[in-house]
Amino acid sequence: MAPLRFAANLAWLFQEKPTLPQRIEAAAQAGFRAAELGAPYACSAEELREAADKARLELVLLNAPPGNQDGDRGLGAVPGRQHEFQEALALAVKYCKVLKCPRIHIMAGRIPLGAEREEVSAEMEATFIENLRYAADILAQEKITGLLEPINSRITDPRYFLTTPEQAAAILKKVGSPSLKLQLDIFHCQIMDGNLTQNLEKYFPIIGHVQFAQVPGRHEPDSPGELNFPYLFQLLESMSYSGFVGCEYKPKEGTLKGLGWLHSYWKSHGVLDSGS
Repeated sequence: MAPLRFAANLAWLFQEKPTLPQRIEAAAQAGFRAAELGAPYACSAEELREAADKARLELVLLNAPPGNQDGDRGLGAVPGRQHEFQEALALAVKYCKVLKCPRIHIMAGRIPLGAEREEVSAEMEATFIENLRYAADILAQEKITGLLEPINSRITDPRYFLTTPEQAAAILKKVGSPSLKLQLDIFHCQIMDGNLTQNLEKYFPIIGHVQFAQVPGRHEPDSPGELNFPYLFQLLESMSYSGFVGCEYKPKEGTLKGLGWLHSYWKSHGVLDSGS
């Protein structure tokens, strides 16, 4: 079985470095051959492309702009802001083309303050489907995959609209585009539903990207917690998962000090100096 390909999420890892170009360099020096950028828009796409080329690092995922900084967490399912969604998508696509990045996480957004989830769910889903159909046509032309990530509402964000793989799968089915896939973060999935073996198997056909962190602390996979990551990594290998696995966790005592799990994984799979 081929080893998994790990990508450093630079919104979480290598925070010891103040800028994204520096984090790109640090990730490559640590042995990574791929990275996720989160929100890269404070830097120019050209600056990031230069840094990635110099480091020989593949950029595999970025988030579309999340909206305003005063509480938005995406615009995909937010009624009345379709024009802003389209502008945000256009900027993300522009960055992807310069960065040669093939995936965009399209964030759904949050339920309005004071509203009950049941009251707004139908309207927000209809808005999400409308926006995703718009996005799918553009992404198909550019050969970019759009990703939907459920985020748990129990610990991380009680107001986030998209909370489970089941909900995401139903929306993807209604949109009906091969340009859109599920981004399954094992951390969120465990908190909302558990049953990870069956969920990974059930949703595997629509998974376009995987991320992880230990539960409940959201730290390294070998930190104390609920999840058996050697088993989960082996499960993904047995399923011939060929995509990237994003390391989206909070290092407990510094990024480099917490990479022992990764070096052990590489060593056990005969990978000497990289995650590719």
